[in-house]
Amino acid sequence: MTDEREPTVESLLPYDQWTDEAMRQVMVRALAHAAANGLPGEHHFYLTFRTDHPGVVMPPRLRAQYPQEMTIVLQHQFWDLKMDEEAGLLSVGLSFGGVPSKLVIPVGAIVAFADPFVRYGMRFRPASAEAAPPESEPAAKPPAPVSDPKPEPEAAPEAPQVVSLDAFRRRSPPKT
Repeated sequence: MTDEREPTVESLLPYDQWTDEAMRQVMVRALAHAAANGLPGEHHFYLTFRTDHPGVVMPPRLRAQYPQEMTIVLQHQFWDLKMDEEAGLLSVGLSFGGVPSKLVIPVGAIVAFADPFVRYGMRFRPASAEAAPPESEPAAKPPAPVSDPKPEPEAAPEAPQVVSLDAFRRRSPPKT
């Protein structure tokens, strides 16, 4: 008996690309819903994006700290969440180490999306884009600072880094 396998046929249709685009659209709809209505119940989002992708706007200090990839959490303390579906841009205000910052993230820069409350997650290939110098946050007056009770401990540089907002939550004094 010989093991004759069918030869692998290369598709002339970009199924992988179409699937990736369709999955990104699910994420875009979730972000647009949260931008318009807030996050319902205990839903929260983890977004991992390529910081070196053209069109990403972020403060230079964050770009230096996360030169390739960064994960943000949209849960309790974020503001001005906007999903511009036509332009393919997400913008959001977050506080890092007590310093308010605005991020603008092209949908094509996002490589992972998760809603841990319902154990839902997706990974994407970074969208190909022509090399362009990364943009920095324009000089503007930042929003009022959010309280910063304790700084977030630094993770090892090689390990994937998740930015947790737990350190920035306001805590009420203990009841006696």
